[in-house]
Amino acid sequence: MRSQLSSNQGKFIFIFMLLLLKIGLMRFFFYEGIHLQGLLSEAISMLAILCLVDLIFPVKRKGPVYWSFNFIYSFMLFAATLYYAHFGTVPTYAVLSELNQVPQIRASVNALIRPEQFLFFSDFVLLAANGIIHMIRQRRRSRSLSFRTSTRSPVRSGFGWKVGMVSVLIIGVVVSGLIVRSGKKIDNELVRAEKIGFVNFQADAALRNREEERMIAEGNIQETIAKVENLQAGYPYRGTAGDDNGSKGNSPKYFGAARGMNLIVIQMESFQNFPINLKLEGQEVTPVLNSLAKSGVYFPHIFQQIGPGNTSDAEFMSNTSIYPTAAVAMSKGYGSREIPSLPRLLQQHGYVANTFHINTVTFWDRNKLYPALNFDKYYDKPSFKNDHFNDFGASDEEMYRVGIERLTELESEGQPFYAQFVTTSSHSPFVVPEDKVQIQLPEDLKGTNLGNYITAVNYTDYAIGKLIEQLKEAGMWDNTMLAIYGDHFGIQPSETGADEIREKLGIAYDDQISRFNIPFLLHIPGQELGLVPKVTGGQVDMMPTMANLLGVSLKEDKFTAFGQDLLNIDRNVAGMRYYLPTGSFFNNEVMFVPGQGFDDGKAISLETLEPVPDISGYRSDYEYVTQLMKLSDEYVKLLPKRH
Repeated sequence: MRSQLSSNQGKFIFIFMLLLLKIGLMRFFFYEGIHLQGLLSEAISMLAILCLVDLIFPVKRKGPVYWSFNFIYSFMLFAATLYYAHFGTVPTYAVLSELNQVPQIRASVNALIRPEQFLFFSDFVLLAANGIIHMIRQRRRSRSLSFRTSTRSPVRSGFGWKVGMVSVLIIGVVVSGLIVRSGKKIDNELVRAEKIGFVNFQADAALRNREEERMIAEGNIQETIAKVENLQAGYPYRGTAGDDNGSKGNSPKYFGAARGMNLIVIQMESFQNFPINLKLEGQEVTPVLNSLAKSGVYFPHIFQQIGPGNTSDAEFMSNTSIYPTAAVAMSKGYGSREIPSLPRLLQQHGYVANTFHINTVTFWDRNKLYPALNFDKYYDKPSFKNDHFNDFGASDEEMYRVGIERLTELESEGQPFYAQFVTTSSHSPFVVPEDKVQIQLPEDLKGTNLGNYITAVNYTDYAIGKLIEQLKEAGMWDNTMLAIYGDHFGIQPSETGADEIREKLGIAYDDQISRFNIPFLLHIPGQELGLVPKVTGGQVDMMPTMANLLGVSLKEDKFTAFGQDLLNIDRNVAGMRYYLPTGSFFNNEVMFVPGQGFDDGKAISLETLEPVPDISGYRSDYEYVTQLMKLSDEYVKLLPKRH
């Protein structure tokens, strides 16, 4: 018995030390250092869990149980590390539950995997090798000896060991609780996870969610709407410079400029702003978008605001003007709700709303998102001929071909429409078939990630040109407003750094500001506007801006929007809390990223891309945007469920 107990104690200590090393490895990947305070927090919580495992399972199963626990914990650390490499944030248990989406984007995930990340499983390689050696030795032993060793009766662990495990478990839970409590005032998720540890961060996320749900259950949506209106009324969105140029009476500028027209919205995959107006050896990278920008409205200072749903969250925002919660993809968490949206508004004005995406509609739970937004019909994978453009299947050209066929049918019936197209041809790893390549790259870009990206966005631009040609041929171009924007960044700093981009393209580039900067363009047929507003904005501002041009008054329709009509403001603040921590924002001057709070935060100039020493002037924007996002969360959680 003593021998068996001693063996289990040794295994317990060995697995604990092994996992502690792996936690240190994860922290190195996250923070480029171990940081002993955080490591101690990690060790306490992990030790408590290991004690619980020890108490639940009998002695004779301790070895396999310890190693099973080791594998599960290792896989969790591996998944968290890979997630951080892509998103730059610490995943919660809710986000990790969405790993079933990974096979759909395996090519993108594979591009992020590095050999050193597999160190989490190195001990299993050694275990397997030891097992093979042990099997060989066993075969050399006599059968009688094998039978003798296999007929030992199960032994129960000693009373003292159990008491010790219970004591350590209780102490670990109490101390971990105190550690979690110490991080409650830290808004920055990355800093909070560093201070309290990864497992404690999960407990903290669960407690925050529970507290939020309790508050929501006691809430009233009309009271929340009133709080939103009062908060927004106090922010100086409009200054003296924004009170002229085109206003008629009390109507906003450009109100109804596209009244009665069809609306086509193109959400471009992984499309950053820097390719707009970029030339390579005399070739325009985006000639079609450049032309639209010159004749329409081009917003060069728009920033992504997506949450864990990435592309689907961009769809959500551009249709609702509601912030993603950052806790879960909005399609998954709120697909059961009846969400106020652009489709619902336009349907009140006689429009039909359709959406086109070449992937299966279940990808990121769009089968829930689209009914929540009230699209009349969606067209997904079965609607398109697979021309094998990339891992997703059909090309943008094929998507537009089918789209034009369906929209022509509506046009022939005199039915105004809103059509949303979600592109995929510029999805990472940015592989464009040879027969679809439209640009000749300089030698120093060929075969590089940057070169592949430019080739992909150039094709996206080319396909939009083909769509415009088809709209003209079908007689719909002169009666269709076009809105185009990027869903999120495409260039990962780990694959292509700012120095390489600056050197090879000869442009100013920052790994955060430039990466999160996406284009937003509007084209109204028959109107040569040529506007380039300098106001900063985000994806929550797109829907109010489009509604204004279509002559839809959000105020009259009592629509609660958390963004602004960018054509009628001259000062703005756009919050961001994924890829950057909660409390981050972009205003007309800077990108601000908090530390534990505002005082230890950092600001970088949008113009010079250099740090701004004095951040005191941005406190009001920080306080405003954090409160606005909290109210956005409160609002969306109070929305009724669909019947």
